[in-house]
Amino acid sequence: MSLRSNPLDELSIPDGTTVEEHDLVTGGDVVVGGRSTVEFGVRGRNVLAGEGVRFGGDIEAEADCRLDMWCDVAGNVLVGRDAYLGERVHVGGQLMVSGDLDIGDDVDIEEGFEANGWIVIRNPMPTIVFLFIYLSQLLRLGEEEAAEELFGEFAESEDPDQDPLLVPRNATVSDDAWRVSTPARIGDDCRLHGNVRAESITVGEENNVFGSLRAREDILIGSGTRIHGDVTTRNGTVAIADDARVLGDVSCGDLELESGATVDGSMRASGQVELKQDVSRDQE
Repeated sequence: MSLRSNPLDELSIPDGTTVEEHDLVTGGDVVVGGRSTVEFGVRGRNVLAGEGVRFGGDIEAEADCRLDMWCDVAGNVLVGRDAYLGERVHVGGQLMVSGDLDIGDDVDIEEGFEANGWIVIRNPMPTIVFLFIYLSQLLRLGEEEAAEELFGEFAESEDPDQDPLLVPRNATVSDDAWRVSTPARIGDDCRLHGNVRAESITVGEENNVFGSLRAREDILIGSGTRIHGDVTTRNGTVAIADDARVLGDVSCGDLELESGATVDGSMRASGQVELKQDVSRDQE
């Protein structure tokens, strides 16, 4: 992952992410910016949340879980290694920690907690605040390699190719809509529920998105992807790759369609419409 800019400046959904019943499930880490609302439960490797994040279900972290001050979790928190809960965190269910528990003042755990390791009560600097202060200083000094190494150690993974799921500040993620004021990027082989609202949207290959896409700028849809809703951008370009299908209407500035793309509804473009021939398919 490049750290030349703030990693939380976009909604980034890695390959293979799915929504299963009421849970958002990914194979890597989950990082949620402050003041966001995630109405799903979350399952991932490390789960990190900034100040004032609200979760609508359970959190299951295979490794560590770090919740900064004022976070609210509606369900249980199950942690495979260590847990760090900041001041005034609320957990509506149980907290089960296999390792150590680092906990701040006035933490409310409604159904009790259990930790197999050490329990320390203190109010350290919020994890995400510390991480990005340190990263910003390294980048300001031109130490990009050191910043990359720090982030890699912090989000250590058994699979180094597994990118984290990143939710920017002040976002809303739910069955109804994924709303962010930043660009949104969806990887490959994902299955998501909810309308996506973002500055721009890039969708990879072989995805199923059960909702519409709406952006102020460009929307790019990869090969084999199915969008079960409308695709709309105010002035940007909509580009639909070969074998992608939109089961709804398309409204945009410019429209680019590869030869095998399908749109079930109407197509409205205020600018140019370009039909692209798939050269590789012709050569076969």
